[in-house]
Amino acid sequence: MDLLAGMSGPAEKNLPAVKAAYSRYTGRKVLLLIVLLGVLLLGILYSTAVGAAGISGKDVIGAILARWGLKVFPASELAQTVVWQLRLPRVFLAVLTGMSLAGAGAVMQGVLRNPLVSPYTLGLSSGAAFGAAMAIVLGTGLLGGSYLALSKWLIVTNAFIFGALTMVLAYLLATFKGLAPEVLVLGGVAIGYLFQAGVSLLKYISNHEALRELVVWLMGGFWGANWQTVGLVAPVVFGSIGGLLYFAWDLNVLGAGEEVAANLGVNVSRVRLFTLGLSTLVASAAVAFTGIIGFIGLVSPHICRMLIGSDNRFLIPSSCLMGAVLLLFSDTLARTVIAPTELPVGIITALMGSPFFIYLLIKKKRQWWG
Repeated sequence: MDLLAGMSGPAEKNLPAVKAAYSRYTGRKVLLLIVLLGVLLLGILYSTAVGAAGISGKDVIGAILARWGLKVFPASELAQTVVWQLRLPRVFLAVLTGMSLAGAGAVMQGVLRNPLVSPYTLGLSSGAAFGAAMAIVLGTGLLGGSYLALSKWLIVTNAFIFGALTMVLAYLLATFKGLAPEVLVLGGVAIGYLFQAGVSLLKYISNHEALRELVVWLMGGFWGANWQTVGLVAPVVFGSIGGLLYFAWDLNVLGAGEEVAANLGVNVSRVRLFTLGLSTLVASAAVAFTGIIGFIGLVSPHICRMLIGSDNRFLIPSSCLMGAVLLLFSDTLARTVIAPTELPVGIITALMGSPFFIYLLIKKKRQWWG
């Protein structure tokens, strides 16, 4: 980013030099993607094998191949049931959630030019929590409906709508100050506190059963994972990440500052609107089904940025893979550390992310943006 910020003269003359600079160390960046993909595949195999009913990796592979008619490694009926009905949906939902939160975090850190923001900075977690609390405590939603009749889907719908609404409100609030990144952040914080107050009020008036269900939801987890959920979340995640990758080069230029980006032909307002919108969409879709899972969207982009730099063409996909690996590991630990009892995965990610966040605040010597 210092290279971009230090350039002067016509944008057409600078652009080839910028692209050449970003082409350096491409091999190392590709290698990181390959390594992360390999680790993720091994993690999926391991996570599917371990649990209260332990099965071998060979049984996992056999159960997966048997579904496609390939009986290379014969798997028992129990193994096939455990793999296909219980563990694989949960594993894939954890992978998708990790990808969505980490990818959204990487983009938001770049758009807002702030290394300490996450997908929840604009108030998404508070808005989603308020929507879920409305469904759980009051049994109603923004679009109406009976909690007894809709149950899970009312919670999901409410959490998604109110999570996405926070970004809209923060963006509208920031328009009064020229959409400055710092105003977006402060507006998101203010709106987040507003929704947190609503959650606190709903907790106060709830009965014991509703309060317990709300607290469990707020901790985050994959207890309700099934193939239907995976089928709903996957298109949103992959579609949104594809859209974010489309703006990767614009995000690289935007990292040098709005004036530099404008001189290089980037429509700053358009890029900010679309990238923030897609980031909020993908994060809201995941949170609606899993509850609040913190730190993945903050930690994963930073780890990848320290390894390969800030080139969003590689940073976004590597952050997605890193987030998937970290969240899959966290969920596996959450359901095995005191088996057969499961811990909310949000507890594990908080224990993992908090020390790293403190490290960023105290020890980080390098500035990622000039």
